[in-house]
Amino acid sequence: MMATTSKQYKAIGEDLWKSRTDKINSELFALTYGALVVQLIQDYEDYAEVNKQLEKMGYNIGTRLIEDFLARSSLGRCSDFREVGEVVAKVGFKSFLNITPTVTHSGAPPPSSRPTSAAKQSGVPGSTFILTLDENPLAEFVELPDEALEGGLWFSNVLCGVLRGSLEMVQMQVQVEFLSDVLRGDESTEIRVTLLKYLEEEVPVGDD
Repeated sequence: MMATTSKQYKAIGEDLWKSRTDKINSELFALTYGALVVQLIQDYEDYAEVNKQLEKMGYNIGTRLIEDFLARSSLGRCSDFREVGEVVAKVGFKSFLNITPTVTHSGAPPPSSRPTSAAKQSGVPGSTFILTLDENPLAEFVELPDEALEGGLWFSNVLCGVLRGSLEMVQMQVQVEFLSDVLRGDESTEIRVTLLKYLEEEVPVGDD
């Protein structure tokens, strides 16, 4: 069942990318983003703060992108967090960045008081999925200097904010963080998304 659904999501993502008329040149996009990160480093002179600012910018982008995404994809509400991961990877990333990360799911640890089925676990707080990016358009021409590596810069941290902002708009509070990045010498680039809780149907409060 999931394999069929997965293929359908992949097809939707490809169709959305092909039909998008406002594509930006990937090289221009990467260079523009790179210039933005450099400017933030010069402004703050603190890599932890740069990470924070990139995430906040991504959050603001995500709260706006989700409207376009929902309107163009015509997808309904996901049944559980596992399905959220499939949609994010195969439709979301594909339609906006023309990449399809590999998604790996992990249910929440079962509570000690009573066992919970794996199916139900995928929709409870603590459920996670990991996105493995085989390619990253943001980092196409980037090589981080030693200072940035030692300072702990997550160059593409804007993606974490985009995911947090967009999912919050559909009533999911999540924690999103990079686990690894090839720019930092890791073997792969991985982002972990953890469900914290489902929100009430209300307008989310923006970051201060």
